[in-house]
Amino acid sequence: MTMQIVNLVQGSPEWHVHRAQHFNASDAPAMMGASPYRTRSELIKELATGIVPEVDAVTQRRFDDGHQFEALARPLAEEIIGEELSPCVGTRGKYSASFDGLTFMNDVAFEHKTLNSTLREVLVPGCTGADLPLQYRVQMEQQAMVSGCERILFMASKWTAEGLPVEEYHCWYEPDAELRAQIIAGWEQIEKDVAAYDASAPQPAPAVAEPVESLPAVAVQLQGSLAVVSNLDKFGDALRGFISRMVSKPSTDQEFADADAECKALKKAEDMLEAAESSALAQVSDVELLRRTVADLKNLARTTRLAREKLVAAEKDARRTALVTDAQKELDGHVTALNQRLGANWLPRIAGGFAETIKGKKSLTNMQDAVAVALTSAKHEANQLASRLETNRKHLVQEGTDWIALFADFATVGTKAPEDFQALAALRIGQHKQAEAQRLEAERARIRAEEEAKAKREAEAKVKAELEQQRQQVQQQVQAAQADIAQAQQDGTLAKPLADDLSSLVADQAAEGVAGIDAQQAISTAKASAAVAPAAVPAEDEPVLTLGQINTRMEALGLGKISAATLEFHGIPFAKERAAVQIKATQARRLMLLISMGARKLADEVPATTV
Repeated sequence: MTMQIVNLVQGSPEWHVHRAQHFNASDAPAMMGASPYRTRSELIKELATGIVPEVDAVTQRRFDDGHQFEALARPLAEEIIGEELSPCVGTRGKYSASFDGLTFMNDVAFEHKTLNSTLREVLVPGCTGADLPLQYRVQMEQQAMVSGCERILFMASKWTAEGLPVEEYHCWYEPDAELRAQIIAGWEQIEKDVAAYDASAPQPAPAVAEPVESLPAVAVQLQGSLAVVSNLDKFGDALRGFISRMVSKPSTDQEFADADAECKALKKAEDMLEAAESSALAQVSDVELLRRTVADLKNLARTTRLAREKLVAAEKDARRTALVTDAQKELDGHVTALNQRLGANWLPRIAGGFAETIKGKKSLTNMQDAVAVALTSAKHEANQLASRLETNRKHLVQEGTDWIALFADFATVGTKAPEDFQALAALRIGQHKQAEAQRLEAERARIRAEEEAKAKREAEAKVKAELEQQRQQVQQQVQAAQADIAQAQQDGTLAKPLADDLSSLVADQAAEGVAGIDAQQAISTAKASAAVAPAAVPAEDEPVLTLGQINTRMEALGLGKISAATLEFHGIPFAKERAAVQIKATQARRLMLLISMGARKLADEVPATTV
């Protein structure tokens, strides 16, 4: 799942609805109990009720300064990162994060804070994001989780009202897998706590101490007229003289020691003056009684007022909370009933935004009216969504086929306008039919291929069997022919050279797998040739033929011509006499036999369709 960019205007109703439906990175510090501005309990209450405290003027001014400083610091961040930055809001599932800046590839983010004393102490040379306080690390870790970025530039700066830089510090934060796991677990627990939040439960008012009467002062009753007798004038002169003799800027150990002793003496003088004043006033009973009575009554009125104000505020908050939660509960029940009618939980929980509706209203009547209007509008919106879902669901049943399986995201796309959904349905159904046709064609092609492969295997097996049978037949013919040749040579009807040529030719044809060798015919021809020839002609008296004579007789029979190369190829010995190639008669007969056998072999090799 990748991050989805959300285009919202901060502070708009859509923006508030978005925040109510997601776990936001800016709330993560409070969720982890690390925020100095909000407790975890306050966050749970806000998420459960949607009621957010009003922003006072001081806080708003702090927000405004932060946004201004962020905009002024962004060019500095772009210079450090080396890329342009775009502020944006992104979501990943139920998690959301706002970014002060994000690069085009979402691999580097920018987070800015207004410089304070804590950050000034932390952001020293060589520091990293791991040195930052937890509240900043938690927020940036959720930003990294949502965006998938590899690192975040954290910057703290301060600027003048004219936009001039005063101070700027920065460091790099890199994702922390352990902290991320803690954040995910923390949000899961928050979700459970929010679901279990009971707004109707009585919320205890803040404890206020009851008024306590003052104890009477210890007094001594005096008789007669009031007269003040004191030595304050002499004490004052002595005190002023004592102070004048003090060293204004101590610089030695002795002077520092004297200064410590002088401070103790001055503190003792303060205590004596306060005790003298209290003793003198306490001696006038009517004045003391008046002071104590006024103080008691004033404290009684103040503490009672504060307790009453807190009680009223708590009751108003409880009524506002009950009003908002009751409206949301009624809306949730309405959505549940619609889902039951649809037969599926396609309608998500709708945030009614009731807390925003009553913001700024003082009277309970005005709040009730505003919530009633908002609840009516929210129910109407839910009814429209349910109607669209119902209409679009019926459209998916076409020609006896229900195409809902193609819409795993029906809860989202089913809320489209009917014409838009019908166009989407036509597209998906058409693509599915095309894919199904391609699948069926591929299946048929696969079956055809398997059948062709099977037929090919059977044909090959048949050919192999036929070749094996033919090989065995050839082998039998070869063995019979070689036996006949050997017998003919033994009988003397075939000369040894001719018998050797015949045996070699038969073996060659057998090795090449040529069937139908008529070895017997070749043997018979050789025998006939040998029988016609003189039986015992000495080698030196054997007749000789020239190559020209042989070619003349071959041309007369339409057999073409041969050359000396033909003789060399067949191993026929010859001699040259006055440029004429001469061959003995027995060798000529042997040559003709070899040529005839070769022609027969060629005839067997030529395919029948080309003959």
